[in-house]
Amino acid sequence: MSFSHLASLLTPDARCVLAFSGGLDSTVLLHQLVSWQRQVPELQVRALHVHHGLSPNAERWASHCLHICQQWQIPCEVLRVQVDGRVKGIEAAAREARYQALFQQLQPGEHLLTAQHLDDQCETLLLALKRGSGPAGLAGMPILRQVGKNSHLRPLLDISRQQLEAYATEHGLGWIEDESNADSRYDRNFLRQDILPLLQTRWPHFNAASARSAALCGEQEQLLDELLAEQLAQLTDEQGALHFPPLLAMSEVRRHALLRRWIAQQGGAMPSRDALKRITDEVMCSREDANPSLSFAAFTLRRYRQRLYWLNAHASLSQHSLTWHDREQALRLPENLGVLQANPAIATLRQPTEDESINVRFQASGYYHLLGRAGGREIKKLWQELGVPPWQRERIPLIYYNQMLICAPGLFVTREGAASDEQGWQAIWLQQQ
Repeated sequence: MSFSHLASLLTPDARCVLAFSGGLDSTVLLHQLVSWQRQVPELQVRALHVHHGLSPNAERWASHCLHICQQWQIPCEVLRVQVDGRVKGIEAAAREARYQALFQQLQPGEHLLTAQHLDDQCETLLLALKRGSGPAGLAGMPILRQVGKNSHLRPLLDISRQQLEAYATEHGLGWIEDESNADSRYDRNFLRQDILPLLQTRWPHFNAASARSAALCGEQEQLLDELLAEQLAQLTDEQGALHFPPLLAMSEVRRHALLRRWIAQQGGAMPSRDALKRITDEVMCSREDANPSLSFAAFTLRRYRQRLYWLNAHASLSQHSLTWHDREQALRLPENLGVLQANPAIATLRQPTEDESINVRFQASGYYHLLGRAGGREIKKLWQELGVPPWQRERIPLIYYNQMLICAPGLFVTREGAASDEQGWQAIWLQQQ
């Protein structure tokens, strides 16, 4: 087996991080990287072993991986993760925890390499068929995908397990056998042990043919991405919100294709066809004065002023209260909302009196008069005039002197909080990016 599959994906000076389980696949890939590194010394290779703690042999596996890497002079680190399979099942939860841990350890510009092979791709396609997936799901695993500032490579996708076993035998490699691979209660193991051997007995090239089908589906999806990219960009604002009225005039097929790509851009999982119909019927087409929402795992889809928003689920801060004792120190806000800083050089707010404490809350009710505006308004009307969506209103820090609302930094100042001389100050909200 030559190194052409590596050379086609990686430059000689690439910085490679291998997800090293110690099994056959990743052991072969690590050996190939080490062997290639002897020919191109500028290649950088390190390994990460994810310790799920799901097997009584997990410690032994970690020790094995550290020993192999030490023997081959490759840096290796063990990453310990917690897996909760109550919602998504053990297989999906372990995979999600594994990738999250791996990508958190990458430096900008590093490539993550995983060792999925041709047989894995066939299993992925069959599982997608079982779920009723469309072309995106049937495209299987890509050889290359970009994740933020890193790329994820699967160099062995065109190589069968049989070829990997032959390579390991030729080079005298030893590897770990995970006992859970024998448990056919897991879908992949059921396919691997009971279904694929039968299919390949009848059709010896079934794996390669299914991989070609996956590649063709991937090409169709890529073509749709290119054809729809310009229109999607025109409908999406700088905050990632989608202006949806034009979608309602489109065919259902085109509308669903745009929605899928918008959700993917926001970091959401591929929605089902039923979910896409619900977005149209229950969110886009709900009455104008409604505040509709749909939940998707850790995300919520909301509508506001003819735009769709894909939001992380957040705990309510309506009952949260902080006291800002020392304005010379920044006040850190909860839920990664950033910090409040005091600027004494700008007199926007009056100074608190001796019997007034500075409090920060995230909810207001009642009728207020704002500086620079005639008449008073209900707080709900103020938020509407400022164009603040309902779900953001309880995530904006509001400064109070005792029980009196003084300001929303950067948005408004009440008459009761306005500075009347040069002894005032300004509150600045530095939001976390």
